[in-house]
Amino acid sequence: MTHPAELEWLEASGEDLYLHREITVDAGQEPIRMDVYLRRVLGDISRTRIQLAAEQGYIKINGQPRKPSFKIKGGDHITVLLPQPPRATELVPQNIPLDVVYEDEHLLVINKPPGMVVHPGVGNPYHTVVNAVLYHMGYREPIQESVEPVNNFPRPGLVHRLDKNTSGLMVIAKSELALTHLAGQFFYKTAGREYLAIVWGRLEPDTGTIRAPIGRSSRDRKIMEVKESEEEGKPAVTHYKVEKHLNYLTVVRCRLETGRTHQIRVHMKHIGHTVFNDPEYGGQMILKGPNSGPYKQFMKSCMALLPGQALHAERLHFSHPLTGEAMAFFAPPPPGFLEIIRRVEEYLLSSVR
Repeated sequence: MTHPAELEWLEASGEDLYLHREITVDAGQEPIRMDVYLRRVLGDISRTRIQLAAEQGYIKINGQPRKPSFKIKGGDHITVLLPQPPRATELVPQNIPLDVVYEDEHLLVINKPPGMVVHPGVGNPYHTVVNAVLYHMGYREPIQESVEPVNNFPRPGLVHRLDKNTSGLMVIAKSELALTHLAGQFFYKTAGREYLAIVWGRLEPDTGTIRAPIGRSSRDRKIMEVKESEEEGKPAVTHYKVEKHLNYLTVVRCRLETGRTHQIRVHMKHIGHTVFNDPEYGGQMILKGPNSGPYKQFMKSCMALLPGQALHAERLHFSHPLTGEAMAFFAPPPPGFLEIIRRVEEYLLSSVR
């Protein structure tokens, strides 16, 4: 008999991607191989996945990484980190162009356009990043999504996600080894992401850190909000640095220390600087400046340049899962994002003349 803690799902940019489980082995348990024991306890997790996670150092016994053959005994404390919970969704490969920044046999880095959903779901079964990546990897027939490869053919593994209208860099694992290793890097914060955002108002001071727990809104379950304590929400930390002041707007760089759902959008709203054109958090209203006349018309024309929030995942870094090589990528913001900045700068100059 075991006494497992509740499953903890780490939310990463809108979706749950990692299973983190803690188990205390019953005092009466006879010595047994760790992989055999966990296969029995975890139920729907294969022994192969357990072995791979252990080989990568993501299964620990009493705080120490152990190999699959390690003999656990009564009283041992086990922590397990596994990428992606099991799913039962049919995925349809689709020939959709991808902006590929880097690719090898183990991973794929893409620059996602704004307006594209990452994973199929209710209301969005097709035309997603996953549909496109499946086709790119050679799938042609619909498959049942699984945590295991399909007929020994590797399947795409999401390591992190971006909101539909957030553009920018994403890394996708193409092998089980890469998925497990990259999942660990994002979970333990050795991988990093930087975003560029346009927000309402003059953000001051020019650098800062927002520490505020985030949880589901009590009024609307589709959005998130800052909570009063970590008992109500999950810890969330965002570091920011102002890139440019544009009178009623600010261009700001954000570095994530945690990966909560809508984190930058929620944190910026919390400090009074909602992301420009953000439909869920009020950014499509004129929050600074006159709410009428030519200025209002001008701002609405800027909003029309993007399908949603002015938020872009510009930089991404991690270690290659096989070689350990430090990898860093950059993707410039989409044309609409840059055009907003150009137009506002031009508008400010014309206002001065």
